Amino acid sequence: MRFNIKKNIYLLVLPLCFLFIFNGKKYDDAVIARINVPVKICLEGQPCGKTAPATSMASATNAEVKKIELSEGSEHVVKMLNMGDGGSMIFEPAVIKVSIGDTIHFKATDVSHNSETIASMIPAGADGWMGALNEDISITIDTEGVYVYQCSPHAMLAMVGVIQVGEAVNLDDVKAAAQDTKSTFVSNSDRLDGYLAQL
Repeated sequence: MRFNIKKNIYLLVLPLCFLFIFNGKKYDDAVIARINVPVKICLEGQPCGKTAPATSMASATNAEVKKIELSEGSEHVVKMLNMGDGGSMIFEPAVIKVSIGDTIHFKATDVSHNSETIASMIPAGADGWMGALNEDISITIDTEGVYVYQCSPHAMLAMVGVIQVGEAVNLDDVKAAAQDTKSTFVSNSDRLDGYLAQL
């Protein structure tokens, strides 16, 4: 009997990859199902009696997106995490607003993460960055605009973050490019839109 190592490795690794990729979606769906309680929300100027229309939690969240405030100081820390307040595979904080010339320190808090700009989602003429896996990286940003970055190994799980430096002069361009980027996500497909809505 001939033993084919290559074939047996594929038979072992392929189901594990499938389980890893799609288990995250099942987990996210389970969490959403547990917290998605039907409620009635009364917006200002609407009657709040029994006649008020029921609104889903998603619609309420979209209507009440909190805008990001300018971060204090000239040095900022962003952690790379497997799990945080915002879910799995995230940067924390995921959205920050800083001043021109500020420094951002990306901390490899959990293993197997990096921080790397998405070339189509930074201001024209700006320098991007590409951190090594499992290593901290510090960057100083001197060009105004919106920067979207990702963890390359977990990009398909929407492990992305957003930095606004000064004014969001390229926000429309970033939002247009986000549509292409979102199509590569296998879970958390609305995460990037949610982040950009905070600017």
